[in-house]
Amino acid sequence: MAAFHVMTGAGESFARPVVNRIGIADVFDALRRGYDDFMEKPSHYVFLCLMYPIAGVFLTLWTSGANLLPMVFPLMAGFVLLGPIAAIGLYEISRRREAGIDTSWTHALEVRHSPALPSIVAVGLMLFALFVVWLVTAQTLYSNLLGEVFPRTMGDFTRQVFGTPQGMQLIIWGNLIGFVFALVVLAISVITFPLLLDRDVGAVSAVVTSIRATVANPVPVLLWGLIVAVLLVIGTIPVFAGLALVIPVLGHATWHLYRKLIAREAA
Repeated sequence: MAAFHVMTGAGESFARPVVNRIGIADVFDALRRGYDDFMEKPSHYVFLCLMYPIAGVFLTLWTSGANLLPMVFPLMAGFVLLGPIAAIGLYEISRRREAGIDTSWTHALEVRHSPALPSIVAVGLMLFALFVVWLVTAQTLYSNLLGEVFPRTMGDFTRQVFGTPQGMQLIIWGNLIGFVFALVVLAISVITFPLLLDRDVGAVSAVVTSIRATVANPVPVLLWGLIVAVLLVIGTIPVFAGLALVIPVLGHATWHLYRKLIAREAA
């Protein structure tokens, strides 16, 4: 029964929410509304997202200390794949603000009481699996091009990547493969978690609806993905600290993008 619920949600049939067509102006409006949500109580939202930059710093230090320097960039890039999971609590805050009810930061934890929690966990596990596949792919590509032995210092690593033909191939192929992973995750998750919080339609229906929304609005969704990628890169520059600001704004904005992409349920 639990598996069936994940498939179809609360209903007995496969849900097909109506997908709207939006424009580029809607993307920037969603971003503006996300910023407004953040400014409502910014200290609370920054607190909620501090674990994200802390985790980034910890992973970077760990990989450096463990002689795994080539994995630093894949780990940082992989954060984009897990971003939708990190922002679930922020979707809930935006949903509550939209409904005119209390938006205290503790309500971000109300997600654990959502009837769609099994579906949310299922999609989260799928994204985590893609994250692992990305790391394995990145390590395999590095090993095939530059060998099994990882450099011990940052200087050696820099010379290896930027000073050899194999290093240039690593940059080109690594970015191309990473772009494909990012496109896949964008298509399957751009509005999946907000939809599940709003309606218990089941994991499969939510993912399919996200793909349908992407296919119906390729330019706006790709623009949204580009904005997310650029802001996340900017957020990681000051030792990941900027993510404490970037993640909440993007999280709230994703809720408003969902509202624009998916028609509301009929009363």
